[in-house]
Amino acid sequence: MKRTATAGWVLAATMTVTRCLALQTAPSSATAALADSPLAKAPKFAEATVHWVLVSIPDRKLALMENGKAVRIYRVAVGKTLTPSPVGSFKIVNRVKDPTYYHKGQVIAAGKGNPVGSRWMGLSAKGYGIHGTNAPGSIGKAASTGCIRMGQRDLEELFARVDVGDAVEIRGERDEQVAGIFGAEVETLAETRVETTGNVGQ
Repeated sequence: MKRTATAGWVLAATMTVTRCLALQTAPSSATAALADSPLAKAPKFAEATVHWVLVSIPDRKLALMENGKAVRIYRVAVGKTLTPSPVGSFKIVNRVKDPTYYHKGQVIAAGKGNPVGSRWMGLSAKGYGIHGTNAPGSIGKAASTGCIRMGQRDLEELFARVDVGDAVEIRGERDEQVAGIFGAEVETLAETRVETTGNVGQ
């Protein structure tokens, strides 16, 4: 399958990234980890895929699943209480490298200050995606307007390993399977409070 997004995908992705607002910049704390997890059952529509993605909102973590096991686990930022991340079974519908950010008349070209970072993976939940951030300190917190944020290195690694059509399961509650993959305890993190200013990304 070709990984290069068509012009239509790029247009759709640049329109959908408007939902994902930036936070004030803070030091990076994103890390990648390798998990020795138990077998996990893939969403039914993902059974034919080689790999799929599992996101745990309570854990603020994302797992790349292959053959029923987590081969990578990443810390992520999820939606705030007032703007929660969607829960359910979705698919990756587009992939964009170095996306342009559009929001309320603002256009921010690809680069260091782009609120969605260097990669965008749009989900079948319209307006939501997995992307980077210009506020790395938000990783590990409930800080976004619903999208799943990742640190740049983690994001680019995941982007290289998934494709359009891959399944993404977002869980809002911890069950035995989720606890087995991400650990028995949930790290307590205070929700980030953001005061939106006219200067997005600063």
